[in-house]
Amino acid sequence: MLINADHLLQYQRCKRRPVLDIHGDRSRRDAPNELLLKLQQDKNAHRLSILAQFPYQKPDYPRGNWEAAQAATIELMQQGVDYIYQGVLLANYSQLVDAETEYVNHTLLSRPDLLVKQPGKSLLGDWVYEAVNIELGKRPKQEYQVVSAFHTQVLATVQGVTPRTAWLMLRSKQAQYTVDLSKWTPQMQGILQEFMEALEAETSPEIFISRQKCNLCSWHSQCYAIAHSQQHLSLLPGVTPLRYAQLQTLSINTLESLADTSPTILENLTGFDSQVAVKLVIQAQSVLENRPLILPFPHPYQDITAKSPIELYFDIEAQPDLNLDYLLGVLVVNTQTNTEEFYGFLAENPEQEELIWQQFLDLVWQYPQAPIYHFCVYELDTVKRLGRLYHTPHRLVQPVLNRFVDIYEHLTETVALPIESYALKAIAKWLGFAWRDQEASGAKCIYWYDQWLETGDRTLLEIISRYNEDDCRATRRVKDWLVDFLEHNYHLRRA
Repeated sequence: MLINADHLLQYQRCKRRPVLDIHGDRSRRDAPNELLLKLQQDKNAHRLSILAQFPYQKPDYPRGNWEAAQAATIELMQQGVDYIYQGVLLANYSQLVDAETEYVNHTLLSRPDLLVKQPGKSLLGDWVYEAVNIELGKRPKQEYQVVSAFHTQVLATVQGVTPRTAWLMLRSKQAQYTVDLSKWTPQMQGILQEFMEALEAETSPEIFISRQKCNLCSWHSQCYAIAHSQQHLSLLPGVTPLRYAQLQTLSINTLESLADTSPTILENLTGFDSQVAVKLVIQAQSVLENRPLILPFPHPYQDITAKSPIELYFDIEAQPDLNLDYLLGVLVVNTQTNTEEFYGFLAENPEQEELIWQQFLDLVWQYPQAPIYHFCVYELDTVKRLGRLYHTPHRLVQPVLNRFVDIYEHLTETVALPIESYALKAIAKWLGFAWRDQEASGAKCIYWYDQWLETGDRTLLEIISRYNEDDCRATRRVKDWLVDFLEHNYHLRRA
């Protein structure tokens, strides 16, 4: 069985994904989404920008013929080529599967971005090679360093000597990072052994739906369908992998068992405290009963229930790779006349960010007493960032920040909802709100804005602006519902 570095990378993120990549029905995979395609494009562009610094050679071989690929790579290594791009190296690896000395043979396939010639002695001659991997990340994550150790182990088998180090080329100020092989090689070997055991098991590893990691996976739909049918606890907001493992130690594996658990039993577990324990139990009860439940925490919600003649709803679209906030959307609602108007301040290129920042300030200062409702902390942090970036006087920024009201913070501290996520889209859809473009999302807007910069297709800006306006209106819908819910429960409690 062929095992490559990507299998090992993915196994550290999800134990199930690489097993499905090898054993699963590939026809059941999801099509790559726009954000995944963009990430792949960004990684390729980053790789090419790094490779431009090196006069490399690349082995020539028929596509998919790994034996021929290794032969072509070794030929370049024997010639002493300084830099080899995407050389292919193979190594046999036997795994003991039981006490009866039954072995399963695997082939490890290593394809580092660069093999770099260094002084030394090896089977190749008076030189050795070290592996360099180019990664899009800005930090030397564990998964990157484990993969580097994997490449080094296979390389050591081929050249007969273990390199002293391996390297990561990252997208950060410290572009080159040295991998401590003495630390990461043992960890890599343990992960590799565990992965091989998972490949030989009769069933795939257990499902765990992690929203940030799973949304880009081609097996997401299949795994989600199984998790949904099982009412798997990973679908419950607040259940992290660590907390799930802790719940399993108490044989709490279902919504019913969690809903019936006393929070005091959970509060001293790793990853819990008294408030987390209470919220998680009530969250399970809310999903089981399919209704919102008030959380028993004191919370000063008067600033969200207070009436105002003018209300502002604020949402941002950003392109993180450019460190650019290109759309500042504000929905102005006049509660006295029951009218509303949307303002979408959009930077058609990065140089216009300062312009839309000033347009945003001019608008919100027309209503100096109006609360500014937003969802999550990003809008608050962005206004701080833009104020610093464009040297806006403190007297013009701080009063605006003082009017910000985070709907997400108020909601999650006061109410448990029968939903799988506390993202704006999940909450608003539960309330019956619909986005005009069903496929639109924040991630897709990142992709669409990049496409706009490349193609000049204005329909992309129109879709993005429409999505942003709908986000503002969804924020209003959630806020209005929350105010009604809190006022109703407050009056019930006083009665």
